[in-house]
Amino acid sequence: MSDAAPLVILGFDGGDPDLLLRWAQEGQLPTLAAVLQRGWWANTGGPDLVTEHGPWLHMFSGISRGRLGYYYFRQLKPGTYDLHLATGRGLNAPPFWATLQGGDRKVAIFDVPEVPSVAGLRGVQLTNWSVHQGWVSDDPADAPRAEPPELLDEARRIFGTRLDIPENSDSDFDEDRRIYHRLLEQVSRSGMLYRAYVGRHRFDVIVIVFAASHTGGHQFWKYHHESGPKHELTHAVRDIYAAIDREMGLLLAHGLADANVVVVSSVGMQDHYPMGGLTEAFCRRLGYQVSPPFAPSLMGYARRVVPERWRVAVSRHFSRARRERLLADQFRCGTEWSRTTAFAIPSSYSGFLRVNLRGREPQGIVEPGAEYEAVLCRLENDLRQLTDPDTGEPAVQRVARTRALFGDDANPALPDLFVIWKPLARFRSRLVHPAGELVQSRPEWCRGSDHSQQGFVAAAGPGMRARGRVADVALMDLAPTFLALLNAPVPQAMRGTVRRELVRQASGTV
Repeated sequence: MSDAAPLVILGFDGGDPDLLLRWAQEGQLPTLAAVLQRGWWANTGGPDLVTEHGPWLHMFSGISRGRLGYYYFRQLKPGTYDLHLATGRGLNAPPFWATLQGGDRKVAIFDVPEVPSVAGLRGVQLTNWSVHQGWVSDDPADAPRAEPPELLDEARRIFGTRLDIPENSDSDFDEDRRIYHRLLEQVSRSGMLYRAYVGRHRFDVIVIVFAASHTGGHQFWKYHHESGPKHELTHAVRDIYAAIDREMGLLLAHGLADANVVVVSSVGMQDHYPMGGLTEAFCRRLGYQVSPPFAPSLMGYARRVVPERWRVAVSRHFSRARRERLLADQFRCGTEWSRTTAFAIPSSYSGFLRVNLRGREPQGIVEPGAEYEAVLCRLENDLRQLTDPDTGEPAVQRVARTRALFGDDANPALPDLFVIWKPLARFRSRLVHPAGELVQSRPEWCRGSDHSQQGFVAAAGPGMRARGRVADVALMDLAPTFLALLNAPVPQAMRGTVRRELVRQASGTV
């Protein structure tokens, strides 16, 4: 039996680091403030935060997206020009608590996004009960699950069915008010459920993530900057953070005074509007991605003669799966691959560019080696020349090569370039390049917020050093550091570093 103190990890899904710190210092988040006062805190960073998808998976597994190849909910099937919906499920990325299999330590794991239950562990695990929803999913894999299975029936009997609260980018003020009150209810009901199980036994590892900060952050970001008269939603984002902080405090009051407590956020929030149309326009306008000659077809004719706003209106009545199939067909058939050197994988905010590489793509025409490097250099140079016609400023904040981020052995499913557009608090319909103008239409999904490339972590307890603010902590360093606190071995698959300057191991060694 280990002499390690319990490890309690409490998560704000999509909690902005600047807002968390500011509101804790202002007294709005007293639970977080107590952790800051007693321990250390930092922003999280590193190459694995180059996109918003999968941060919890990478944080808790300690395995990089460079190995896993997961970067977006819509990805290219390797060896094809087909698109498919991707998730972190099914990837070989067990969370750090999987190392406790076969032992006598107990875990309580609730609602960690994209991290499935682990068989063979003592304790309780509940997934997909209260998680962020960009939309209501009809995929059976997204349904709530539990270990042991009877836990799910008990949760439903005592607390009712889960609250499905998807984002609504087209909502009016009244709808936002309804979503606001439902999210507060979700936080309260989830907190009661978590406490009901955490209070039954003494657990060695507790990991709980609250999703309302993610949904609410997007839904109410438009009110966050308002300078006009105050109203019920003026502080909606802050109110949801405060409700989560309150539930965290109630959880910690359940006999966890001796625990090592970690409060963590996956990614932050920022002003931003979709740029996917401009990413594709960049590839097509500058000749990288070649459109095929017009071929008579009912679908192709409809796209040319039916106004886009009408097509968008009709598509809203389709299921998400139907929409994705239509997009995949349009992507596959809308490019003359035998003349294309590079192409954009359809996305909303960040851009994902892939070279049409011979031997990797079905009709690749770019030779590996010098020609491949030349195409990457040309893409990077063209991206740097893009400017916003309204400000004259560069439109691209950063271009990152996958190999520079993750090494030469990076998973081939990843794009070759990640394009991080400069965030802006307005929709951009045009960009300018010396070779011509790029344009995009306003998409159906057009919310004015997206995620930053930093999260947040704060920690206090008997195994933590009181260091105050420290330099950024790489996402990959968290899982091995958590295992060190538990006096558990670090698997070879974890390539991060134990941050020994921030923690003491459970035995009390420095």
